Amino acid sequence: MPFRCRQHPEWGVRRNSGRRWPGLGAWLIVAGLLLPVAHPVPVTASPIVRAVGPQLQVGVDTTTGQIVELIDRSSQHNLAGLSTNRGGLWELEFADGGKLTPANARVCEATPLAAKPGGLHLEWRELGRGGAPELRVEVEVRLDPDQAVSHWQIALHNLQGQSPHLIRFPRLLEVPEQPGERLAVPVWLGQQAEHPRTLLNGPAGKSRRLEWSYPGLLSLQCVALTGGGGTGLYAACDDTAGYLKDFAVFGNGSAGFNLEILHRPENNDPARKTYALPYAVGLGAFHGNWFDAATRYRSWATNQSWARESRLKLGLGPSWVTNTALWVWNRGASPGVLDPAIALQKELGLPVSVFWHWWHGCAYDAGFPEYLPPREGEAPFQAALQRAHANDVRAIVYMNQRLWGMTTASWTNENAARFAVKAADGEVRPEVYNTFTKSPCASMCMGTEFWRHKYAGLAASAFGQLGVDGIYMDQACSSLACFDPQHGHAIGGGTYWMGGFQSLAAEIRQRCAERGRPALAGEGCGENWLPYLDLMLSLQVSHERYAGPDGWETIPFFHAVYHGYSVFYGNYSSLTMPPYDELWPVATAPREPLKLLDRKFARQFRLEQARAFVWGQQPTIANFRPTQLQERAEELDYVVRLARIHARARSYLLHGEMLAPPEVEVPTAELEMSRLSIYAGQQGGLKEFRQRSPLVLAAGWRAPNQTVAIAVASISDQPVNPQLRVDAAAYGLPERGQVYRIDAAGRKRMGDFHGKTLILQPELAPLDACLLELKPD
Repeated sequence: MPFRCRQHPEWGVRRNSGRRWPGLGAWLIVAGLLLPVAHPVPVTASPIVRAVGPQLQVGVDTTTGQIVELIDRSSQHNLAGLSTNRGGLWELEFADGGKLTPANARVCEATPLAAKPGGLHLEWRELGRGGAPELRVEVEVRLDPDQAVSHWQIALHNLQGQSPHLIRFPRLLEVPEQPGERLAVPVWLGQQAEHPRTLLNGPAGKSRRLEWSYPGLLSLQCVALTGGGGTGLYAACDDTAGYLKDFAVFGNGSAGFNLEILHRPENNDPARKTYALPYAVGLGAFHGNWFDAATRYRSWATNQSWARESRLKLGLGPSWVTNTALWVWNRGASPGVLDPAIALQKELGLPVSVFWHWWHGCAYDAGFPEYLPPREGEAPFQAALQRAHANDVRAIVYMNQRLWGMTTASWTNENAARFAVKAADGEVRPEVYNTFTKSPCASMCMGTEFWRHKYAGLAASAFGQLGVDGIYMDQACSSLACFDPQHGHAIGGGTYWMGGFQSLAAEIRQRCAERGRPALAGEGCGENWLPYLDLMLSLQVSHERYAGPDGWETIPFFHAVYHGYSVFYGNYSSLTMPPYDELWPVATAPREPLKLLDRKFARQFRLEQARAFVWGQQPTIANFRPTQLQERAEELDYVVRLARIHARARSYLLHGEMLAPPEVEVPTAELEMSRLSIYAGQQGGLKEFRQRSPLVLAAGWRAPNQTVAIAVASISDQPVNPQLRVDAAAYGLPERGQVYRIDAAGRKRMGDFHGKTLILQPELAPLDACLLELKPD
């Protein structure tokens, strides 16, 4: 197909959007180098059009429509690959299976943006889309005046009802490889891959693709590819409304790394002529590690409405939530849940709260939402809760906020299928979680009043009539695209899921207001949910226990951005084999549920507890039994001490802002690790592996009063003397001050610090933990 590209007459000379930089004369791009010239010099037009700012240079090949330059001006490193035949910077997908890319266009026009620090306006026309012959695609990229970031936007004109259901934009292809790369992704709490290209490129030339949805599994709308001390790639959106989108990375079968973001336009207006992406995508460079990427994101994110309206910041949650010193995550009837919590509360001497599964009258992952009445009966359930309250124990109960069992009587009797999430073909997509019963469940649409009223009514009954203290809304920090036109929301993409959740949370609280304020907790982390949830369940401190060795390590990405904006709790950390729901089939029941695990896995238990402690989560223990106070005294003593320290240091570990982790020099060790599931059954399901870990974990914190401390936890059963290195200026500290130790016994002065680089060498006893508070003179 013949192709015409029209370029602005100034494209041969780059002078900051056609203007001279003060005091520098003009600038000429020759063979990819930026050279100063005394006067504008006409050159032969190139297929690459460029925008050059003080910190970043962007270039697009107008022949292929591909980003070929994303150059950090400070290092001159190009984060974009050479032109390929793998597609351009955008791709449109239509419901009829049709696709359009820049290669379909007969005409491309490129012009510079006049506003400083500059940018590009690109337009593709004559795309050959039947039914929309005048369709044109406009892309605008603006350079950021303060950071090495470019902001990309896309608009589609003359659609004539031919709106795409998916827009891939921007696409950054064949990112050049650097030594020491790490891929950091805020999957709920956060995770990092040490060898991302190995994950994306398998044997025999097979490539792999990874996608994460937002709002949902992706708790922040960003990803970062760090450069091993060099220049890293940073990608983020500035969407404040919660539009559905996916971040994706994929290989090329060799060692390739590609990035794209998938956007889902609302398709409920067949007469639509124009669609403009309602937010921008940032692509740019940064220097440092995952925490530096989180810091960049935090500078924008904590100024948005969800941070200003955070329930923790506004003090809207029940006071018992923030006063909780330790959570017990048990399952079953009250004797196996509340009684152990009361026993642990007496040992701890501080408030204990219960995270309660399997209290309900239906089988787990099968009979939802037929939660009522409780399986032990209403009266015994109420009496047990009253006894727990008298012993300073509170309880939140499990209620999945989107699943409905498709084999339940209520599914048929209430015609629930009408209000379930529908795929693009109009069908319900069953989800099966229970490996014993194979029971299908349907996701209910948060955009429907029917489901919100149904769930809010159940929650209000549990809180108002049964006397529970809150609701754990499983699968809360997730969202789905629904294509049912009868639901009254936008088709496919849009913001109806977050709008629906906002309405659901408000309705629950309104229905419960007569008794008081229920605590609402949700699974996972998510910035969009900060104004609606009081707690966020953060389980990736136990990543190995449920995922095994999968190429990812846990990082506190979300906490680095939003700690102090929500209460974080949760841990799979357990000393036993999993329990078994008494309502599941007898044939698959294990011989000895809750059997104590081998002591060789004790360091895994400590590692999970130490991560939660230093990363500022309320401590949690799963499957606790009072006999463990004697049978596993060392492990329980560790949990109790961490809980006491957390309670003493809430200004840091509950309300504080996470600082860059200190450099820690400490021995490492091979740990015996277990991978387990509640669906272990008779087969046991225990898988063993080894993993190397440092024996001391540490994280930096700044309290609301601006004091600074470092949380430290040892998982070694021997004394250890780690060396912690801290940049005083990065922590906002002077070069002289005092060091105080905060532990379960109290607070005492340990010595002084001085210098631009602080070197701390605490003498840690076996299984020791503390905060090292750094006070200026």
